Amino acid sequence: MEIAPGIHIRRGVDEIATAHNDDAIANVGFIVGRDYVAVTESGGSLRDGERLRRRIRQVTQLPIRYVLMSHVHPDHIFGAGAFLQDKPAFVGHAQLPQALAQRGEYYREQLERVLGTGNAGPVVQPTMLISNQARIDLGGRTLELKAHGVAHTSNDLSALDTQTQTLFPADLLFVGRIPSLDGSLKGWLKELTALAALHTQRAVPGHGPASVKFPAAATKLEHYLETLLRETRQAIAKGIEIDAAPDSVAQSERGKWTLFDDYHGRNVTQAFKELEWE
Repeated sequence: MEIAPGIHIRRGVDEIATAHNDDAIANVGFIVGRDYVAVTESGGSLRDGERLRRRIRQVTQLPIRYVLMSHVHPDHIFGAGAFLQDKPAFVGHAQLPQALAQRGEYYREQLERVLGTGNAGPVVQPTMLISNQARIDLGGRTLELKAHGVAHTSNDLSALDTQTQTLFPADLLFVGRIPSLDGSLKGWLKELTALAALHTQRAVPGHGPASVKFPAAATKLEHYLETLLRETRQAIAKGIEIDAAPDSVAQSERGKWTLFDDYHGRNVTQAFKELEWE
């Protein structure tokens, strides 16, 4: 759907990756400028990326100049292989190559176990690295890119379309689906505060509706992360062991998020590791 002039988004399904859904579980899309197209998220598998590329070609024949790789997680990068033929700049956080070196092949092998041999897609390396801030020009349309500190992951990249004041925070924003913590709990809260200060018109979350009001849509995410922070600290203070912590920490959030049981325990464990020596 076109959520703003020239911005096309496909909502991902709120599921874990399966052979049935092709790992099309993240929101993907593209932005059309006067001269070029930028892919905001490429999808979770080669097939998912190919569908996105076909959709772009239904809308425009302009060159696909940029493919943003928002972070290392499979549902956001394995569609990139569908765009190799276009020879775009694959844009990522300066820490993304290290994360791909550590995890890329493992993620590919695990995804192929779910989707079938050859269906995951290749591990595509970024060719344009962002260490702080940068701008890319689509022709009369500028995207402001931001490499974030450790938050959802160690390599989160966001984009802002200045023409429509549309923010693409990727998985720094989850709406409806339980967030997954793979970086720093305290860092994530810090980056959300910084994003809220941008005063944008709308945002495209990594998971959730194709377009939401921002920062209002981040309220529930912030509450979850703050509850996770507070109650993990309480569990540590009480001497609760890391393996037992998920049974009590932030259980009040159950029922507020889809896939809670799939991710919440890991979030508590990650938070516990971060906070136990603070």
